Amino acid sequence: MTGMLHDEGSSPVTSSPLQMFSLMSLSPGIGSPYPLLREVSPEDRGLWLIRYLIGCANHVAAGSVDNANICLEQISHHASPDGDTMQRIAAYFTEALADRILKGWPGLHKALNSTKISPVSEEILVKRWFFELCPFLKLAYVITNQAILEAMDGEKMVHIIDLNSFEPAQWVNLLQSLSGRPEGPPHLRITGIHEQKEVLDQMALRLNEEAEKLDIPFQFNPVVCKLENLDLESLRVKTGEALAISSVLQLHTILAADDEMQRRTSPSASNSSNSSHQQRALHMKQRTLGEWLEKDVVNLYCASPDSALVSSPKMGGFLTSLWGLSPKLMVITEQESNHNGTLMERYVEALYFYGSLFDCLESTVPRASVERQKVEKMLFGEEIKNIIACEGIQRKERHEKLEKWILRLELAGFGKVSLSYNGLLQAGRLLQNYGYDGYTLKEENGCLLLCWHDRPLFSVSAWRFRRCERMLMPDCYVMICFWVGND
Repeated sequence: MTGMLHDEGSSPVTSSPLQMFSLMSLSPGIGSPYPLLREVSPEDRGLWLIRYLIGCANHVAAGSVDNANICLEQISHHASPDGDTMQRIAAYFTEALADRILKGWPGLHKALNSTKISPVSEEILVKRWFFELCPFLKLAYVITNQAILEAMDGEKMVHIIDLNSFEPAQWVNLLQSLSGRPEGPPHLRITGIHEQKEVLDQMALRLNEEAEKLDIPFQFNPVVCKLENLDLESLRVKTGEALAISSVLQLHTILAADDEMQRRTSPSASNSSNSSHQQRALHMKQRTLGEWLEKDVVNLYCASPDSALVSSPKMGGFLTSLWGLSPKLMVITEQESNHNGTLMERYVEALYFYGSLFDCLESTVPRASVERQKVEKMLFGEEIKNIIACEGIQRKERHEKLEKWILRLELAGFGKVSLSYNGLLQAGRLLQNYGYDGYTLKEENGCLLLCWHDRPLFSVSAWRFRRCERMLMPDCYVMICFWVGND
C-alpha cells in the first residue's frame, strides 16, 4: 500500500507540458514561425501548443473569428490524434473550438453533422474500453461494492438502484461477494436505469446468468429513461428492503435541465454579461465554504437568483426525492473537476483534467492502439466538445468538485458516511495487482479521491438517510436533520 497512497509531501513529476501551465504567458502573438517547431523537442512543442490553444480560446470567447481561424490553422500543423499527449489534446480541443465557431452558422453546422451516426453498441463498447484501459471505474466499483457489503451486513432483502446501469462487471463482483456470506446471500434486487433498452437487456442477461450459477435469489428491474425524467414509482421500492443507491459519473447531467429551466423562467439571465458572472465567481472563491455557509445560510434555502445551489432546483428536487426513499447507503462517483462557469474557465479546467486522462493512457497504452484512439475520440473528445462547444440543455458534462457535492447532498438531507479502511485497502490492492503505476488514492474527509500522480480526477463519497424536519417559512425552508441508525 505504500506507493498507492498520496503523500502530501511528495509531488510526482510527469513529462506533460501541462505542469508548466501556470508559469506561461497565455497570450501568444499571431504569426509565430510554427514550421520550425518540427525541429524542436516534444516538450517545447507541447508548451507552444498550450500557448496557442489558450490564445485561440480567448479569440473564440471574444468573438474574433478571423484571429481564431489563424490560430486554428497554425495549431493544425502540429496537432494529431495519433501523436504524443499534447498533440492529441490539441487535436480534440481545436475540434471543439471549431465546432463552437460553426454553431454561429446553425445551417452550416447542421449540414456538416447531419449524417453522423453513433450506434449505441459502439458507445457502450468505448465505455468498456475505458473501464479496461484505466483503473478509475474499477476502483469506483470496488469501493462502492465494499461500502454496500458493509452497510448490508445481515440484511435478508437488499435492493440496489443503479443510476447509470451499463457495466455488469460491478454487480457480478458483488454477487460473487454476497455468495460467500456466512449466513448465506440475501434476496437481491437491482433496478437498472439507462436510456437504451438494449443496454439493460444485456445487463439483465449477464446478471441473471451469474445469479443462477451462484444460486442467489435475484431479480433485475429495468427502467428505460433519462435520469432527469425518472419516475420514482418505477423503482418499486418495497417496505422491508434495505436500499442502496449507486451513481457512477451520472448525477452531474441533471444540472443541464436546471440551466434550461433558469433560461425559461428568467429570459434576461441569458443576456447577462460575462463580467457579472466573473465577479460572482470571484466573490465565491474569496470565501471559504464555512464562511459562505455562515453568512449566506438564508440564501441557501430561499429563492435567490444569486445562489449557486438554489439555481439548481431540478438537482435539489432529485436529491430530495432520493432522500425520500430512505436509503441505507448511497455511493456517488463523480469527476473531480469544475466544468462550469465562463467559456475560458471551463476551457482551462478541461485542459488540466483531460490532459491528465490523456497522460494516463500515454503511460500504459501504445499510441497505435485502436481501443485507445476510440476512447480518446468517442469518449474524451466528445466530452471535451460538449464542455466547450455546447451551452444550455445541450451541455451535459457539468462536472463539479467534491466540496460542491457535499454541500448539495447535505442540504438534501443526507449524512456523510466515511468510507472504510477495507475499501481503501482493496482499491490499493487492485492498483498493485494490475501494475497501475502513477495512480494514487487520497483520503479526504471520509471520501476517496482517485488521482493520477498528485492530481485528483474522480471522487467517491458515501451517504445515508437522515431524518429531517422542515420548518416552512414564506418562500424558503430550513431543514433540521437527525441521524437515524446505530452510529
